[in-house]
Amino acid sequence: MFGRLMPREGNFFELFNQHADCIVEGSRSLAALMNNYGDVAARRRHIDAIDRSEKDADKVTHETVTLLHKTFITPFDRDDIHKLITHMDDILDLIQDVAESAMLYDLQRISTEAQQLAELNEMCCDRVKASVNLLDSMENAETILKICTEIDRLESDADRVMRSAMSKLFRDEDDVRQLIKLKAIYELLEAVSDKCEDVANIIEGVVLENA
Repeated sequence: MFGRLMPREGNFFELFNQHADCIVEGSRSLAALMNNYGDVAARRRHIDAIDRSEKDADKVTHETVTLLHKTFITPFDRDDIHKLITHMDDILDLIQDVAESAMLYDLQRISTEAQQLAELNEMCCDRVKASVNLLDSMENAETILKICTEIDRLESDADRVMRSAMSKLFRDEDDVRQLIKLKAIYELLEAVSDKCEDVANIIEGVVLENA
């Protein structure tokens, strides 16, 4: 009786898509921040845009979790829905951490490697959105899995850039404070691509279980 009174399937896919839009917006703002860091006015605009994307995504995450508690039959495993939306939210949290850390550390200049990592993150986020947009139909399974493989490849590219950046930093940077600051920024940027890969792995699992 109780089960018949509860919604059988909420519009989870629409919420996933809304959140993915926020992720892409945040990643684009971060790439723009890294590429225009010397422009103080633009820097503030990009950081504000990241904050807005993160807040919007938090609302979507809360709405998704609330809907999950109210829905009796979900489109796929409840735990997978929760893991997917929370790991997607982690992506934007890390993007915000990069921007906030750059400001808190009073970072005065950004390296080419930080710009490359931000651009790779933007590409990863674009593909997270692409895979999420297709998740409402398992007829898209093959395409989704290909996109997830692309995310894995981009994450590996980010790892290589990260290793090269660290090597160059410890070899060439004479300012110890700048070294410490950039090292922290590199690690946060690389963590964004790692989290995108985590989301891809969750999506792969959903597809393999339900296709």
